[in-house]
Amino acid sequence: MAAEAKRLKRFSIAQRLWHLALVVIFFLMGITGLAWMYIETGWGRMLAAPFGGWQGALEWHRIAGLVLLALFALHILYSLMQIEWRHPFRWLAGPDSLMMQFGDVKGFFQHLGWIFGLREHPRYDRWSWYEKFDYWAVWWGFMIVGVTGLVLYNPVLSSDYMPGWLINVALWIHRIEALMAMVHIFTVHFYLEHFRPKALPFNAAMFDGTIPMSEAEEAHGAWVDRLEMEGKLEAHLVPEPPVALRIAYFIGGYALIALGIFLLVFAFANVAAVSLF
Repeated sequence: MAAEAKRLKRFSIAQRLWHLALVVIFFLMGITGLAWMYIETGWGRMLAAPFGGWQGALEWHRIAGLVLLALFALHILYSLMQIEWRHPFRWLAGPDSLMMQFGDVKGFFQHLGWIFGLREHPRYDRWSWYEKFDYWAVWWGFMIVGVTGLVLYNPVLSSDYMPGWLINVALWIHRIEALMAMVHIFTVHFYLEHFRPKALPFNAAMFDGTIPMSEAEEAHGAWVDRLEMEGKLEAHLVPEPPVALRIAYFIGGYALIALGIFLLVFAFANVAAVSLF
């Protein structure tokens, strides 16, 4: 295999920029949303202060929501452009597709067997079953918070088309799904991508777009084999990023992780406080 110093390119610049934009918008919506929900608490006022208080936090939340809608529209357009339209169904069922397939079910049970020491670790292709699940979980959450968010964007206008109690239901669904999204991102996603033993000390794949060859061969061995068989492996090999960049990725990444954990603790501490007192 190629030199150990080389890495395998996994994500394009467009994919990394979209992920970065999604991270920024997600955190902005999380901060402003929690500030709006718990403005009567000291923590809520602290979160709202950089935005000029409750009203400012609400306006920023609405703006971020519209940007998120635009991001997902662009992502849909980008995804459609990736499909080989001469054979769309074959492509969607292929190894580069993020669509769930029968092989993912097989991979799930083999992975489960590996956890209990009964089977070998599955050799995934480009995407593992849990990476696909992580991807589609974002879409599921977006559809729920997106629809309810549009209802809540202008509740007076929405009341022309639906009863008031339905707007209240939309508010609670929006809040609950938003909290569930934060729980998923700040626990499941952070663990899968950053806290797994093999991902430590930090998984910078979404920063520099690459993973070490040793990790690729172990976690995505079928993908490496396929690239080699197709004669595309050398084109995917890239050198190590500069040390300064790796340090920047590490500091920036863990700063975001720390902020996410803080927001999660803040959210549940205030849920408990409001519920109990």
